[in-house]
Amino acid sequence: MLHTVNKSPLDSGCLASALRVAAADSPILLLEDGVHAARLGARSEELVLAALRSHPVYALGPDLEARGIQRIIPGIRVIGYDGFVELVEQHSVVPWL
Repeated sequence: MLHTVNKSPLDSGCLASALRVAAADSPILLLEDGVHAARLGARSEELVLAALRSHPVYALGPDLEARGIQRIIPGIRVIGYDGFVELVEQHSVVPWL
C-alpha cells in the first residue's frame, strides 16, 4: 500500500499516524504541504529518519519547489508527476488527509 501524506507535520499528526499502521516496506509519499516533513532540520526529521529505516520515502519534487524547500533529508527520493503516477499504478493508495 502507498501511504500519501499531504499535511504538514507542524499542523497534523497524519505522518505519525501513517507510520504507525504502514506495513514494513510500504512506500510513503509526501506531497502538497506534507513535503515540509522532508526538509533537512525540520522538527519531524527524527520521525522521517526512523521511517526511512523501514519504508521507502518519496517527496513530490514540484511541491518541494513550490514551497522553496531545497535541502531535504538524505534518503528521501524526489520524484516528479511521472513517478507519482507509477507509484499509484503499482500500489493501492491510502490517503492521510
